Amino acid sequence: MMKTICVVLPCYNESGNILPLYQRITAAFATIPDQPYSLLFCDNASTDSTVAEIKTIAATDARVQLIVNVRNFGILRSGLHGFLSAQGDALITMVSDLQDPPEMIPEFVSRWHQGFKIVIGIKPESREHRLMSLVRRAYYKLIGRLSEVPLIENFTGFGLYDREVVEQVRATGDRHLYFRGLIADLGYPRAEIPFVQPRRERGVSSNNFYSLYDLAMLGITSHSKVPLRLATMAGFCLSGLSLLVALFYLVAKLLFWNRFPANTAPILIALFFFASVQLFFIGILGEYIGVILTHVTRRPLVIEKERMGFEKT
Repeated sequence: MMKTICVVLPCYNESGNILPLYQRITAAFATIPDQPYSLLFCDNASTDSTVAEIKTIAATDARVQLIVNVRNFGILRSGLHGFLSAQGDALITMVSDLQDPPEMIPEFVSRWHQGFKIVIGIKPESREHRLMSLVRRAYYKLIGRLSEVPLIENFTGFGLYDREVVEQVRATGDRHLYFRGLIADLGYPRAEIPFVQPRRERGVSSNNFYSLYDLAMLGITSHSKVPLRLATMAGFCLSGLSLLVALFYLVAKLLFWNRFPANTAPILIALFFFASVQLFFIGILGEYIGVILTHVTRRPLVIEKERMGFEKT
């Protein structure tokens, strides 16, 4: 029996992208003889006509499934819920804004049949804004140096994952995981296929500064203890420096009592400096505590408003 594949498509306000996305995916699978597949759209409470467009397609194609959340739970939680809910011997995850080319699906499937349990798309080049591209590259370099395991540069999660990998992700029990880092941490041999990420043609990205910052900090706190150790080392170094400065002032004042003024300016500068360092590392510590809190509260990934198409499989 031919193995089945499910394409997981998280979406939020993707009106205008749904039909072209569906057409390009079905065209890609048409080049793979006798390959059974399904499409699972995971809608994060869109406020436009996204859900209506998906339902229109599902009415004519039994391979289309849909999960609609009661509210926007964020791309991480909604995407993971779809990943764990999908059926099939392998899953393909891609965004719904057409920045992950569906035309790469045949090569993904070919590499999977060759024995790779993970086949991922790598975007060494992107047609996004140059400043954003530079920031992303700098972040990948930073987290690559901080991480305890070698992470994958220019990897966004776009790829094919064997059912064995899906069950390993499920077994972690992590409800707020850094998926890109976990895939590297699992250690499965993988095939990497480079592609040029196109510019978004329709709609506006739902990613903002806060969501990107949250993802960046999640990556660091999930895969590195370096920031915590830097706080400890900084504490030792700054306390030693403070002692040396204090000794310098004491000796200078004793030797040059009348000519060496001990005014308040150095004290104020030192006070603001040490306070800023303390606040910075308290913030870092808070990020780690926030990750722990998310794990221990064990809230559901999402609450579903409705789902359709699952009874057809």
